[in-house]
Amino acid sequence: MTDPYITCPAFENDRYLLRLVEPADVPDLFGVYSDEKAVPLFNSDNCHGDDFHYTTLERMQRAVDFWMESYREKWFIRWVIVDRKDQKAVGTIELFNRQAQDYFNDCGLLRLDLQSGCENAADIHEILSLIVPPAYDLFQCKMIATKVIPAAVKRREAVERLGFTASAETLVGHDGTCYTDYYVRMRG
Repeated sequence: MTDPYITCPAFENDRYLLRLVEPADVPDLFGVYSDEKAVPLFNSDNCHGDDFHYTTLERMQRAVDFWMESYREKWFIRWVIVDRKDQKAVGTIELFNRQAQDYFNDCGLLRLDLQSGCENAADIHEILSLIVPPAYDLFQCKMIATKVIPAAVKRREAVERLGFTASAETLVGHDGTCYTDYYVRMRG
């Protein structure tokens, strides 16, 4: 399989397109990252204090610039989720192979940020079905993990339908902080 940091693949079906984030996505993504109902469900674990609640276009632009730099530096890939019906970005997915000294080593860590209108089991399942199966080969990992807080009932329903199970393990951050509420899906 091709290195996704050289040629970033896109994934699509009739409803959604997942493609590498670009500067033109800033206005649509601002609607996602300023959505106060959506922000509590975003995974900001180990993100140097960023809570991903952006209240200005300038702050959203800086985030997109950082995500593009992160792709160039091969830290992680941030795909924008485009609703094909409206041709509008409704969220993002971040993925990378996490190398660490804890249970979540050699793990495809997946962060899903969605506008609140898409936070339902059917849409989440449809979006994740596009990217989870190929993620193992793309990132050469043995498992995929994603955070699902207890309040995210619809998200939990969707990830469990995809074969994720709750993990009792903690993810240990770069500063020693322990994070919980992860669901994992093993390769194969």
